[in-house]
Amino acid sequence: MRTGKELLVATKVFAKEDRLLSWWYSLSTMALLVASLSLTYWNIHVVAKIGFSFLSGLLLIRMFVIYHDHQHYAILYHSKVADFLMRSFGLYILAPSSIWKRSHDFHHKHNSKLHLSDIGSFPTITHEQYLELNEKDRFMYLALRHPINILFGYISIFMISFCINSIIKSPKKHFDCGLALVIHFGFGSLLAYFGGVQALFLTLIIPHFIACVLGTYLFYVQHNFPEATFKLTTNWNYEYAAMSSTSFFKMNPIMNWFTGNIGYHHVHHLNSRIPFYRLEETMNQMPELKDVAKTTFNPIDVKNCLRLKVWDTKTNRMIGQREMCARRVA
Repeated sequence: MRTGKELLVATKVFAKEDRLLSWWYSLSTMALLVASLSLTYWNIHVVAKIGFSFLSGLLLIRMFVIYHDHQHYAILYHSKVADFLMRSFGLYILAPSSIWKRSHDFHHKHNSKLHLSDIGSFPTITHEQYLELNEKDRFMYLALRHPINILFGYISIFMISFCINSIIKSPKKHFDCGLALVIHFGFGSLLAYFGGVQALFLTLIIPHFIACVLGTYLFYVQHNFPEATFKLTTNWNYEYAAMSSTSFFKMNPIMNWFTGNIGYHHVHHLNSRIPFYRLEETMNQMPELKDVAKTTFNPIDVKNCLRLKVWDTKTNRMIGQREMCARRVA
């Protein structure tokens, strides 16, 4: 069984895209998304409109993964047309390239490190570090990891964290974040003016809400699960972090399609240049990648992942607030 650098090198053979296939997946997903969003607005039965609104949310997730792969240079690299299309989508989904790529690259380089920073990921600190925080910082730390923050990721993560905070901190550097907000609220205003509240919700708000809550939850749970391990910067290792701090999210074939195989997240973290449509192939052909922690949409798994708050150095595992309170009382 290969480990460490040897394991990383072995994945490089899969980090080659089929250019034609990349274009097909990108353009076909865009076409389906545009068609589905259009059907939420057209004069058809309201039940059908609601169905297409939910479908649009799922298609937004798939398109986001394709955009995410392009930002990693895994697909359609050096294509000006693809760059324009993907950057345009980034503006539409409220994850402009300037902030998404910087924060996500940071996440890949620092995955599973114990730190308070929330750049590109949810902050994770030890129980001892948590106790050293003042009341305000404790509240903010727990709030960032709270299920309500994940549920309203559309507003808290994508709108406020990605766009509003970025444009406030550096208007010149993150001009596209301001542009994304203008496009989003401008499009919403047009929908409300010409189609009313129903069009605003079915064509814009519900699809974005679904895509953002599912995307935020998947991002959280793939790095915050009972078996996850975290380390300090001094003894951190990239390959080890990919395999022990990133889960394999088991889904049915339909959800694998809608999520662009992002469930094979440990494979993606091991080598982010592997196209999303080759992640399953990579795992199947490399037995070392099969023995990893798994998560699912099972309510018990969801509960076990969402309750985790801090890293316990005594037991070397993540613990929740009940255990934190019991330690404090003891």
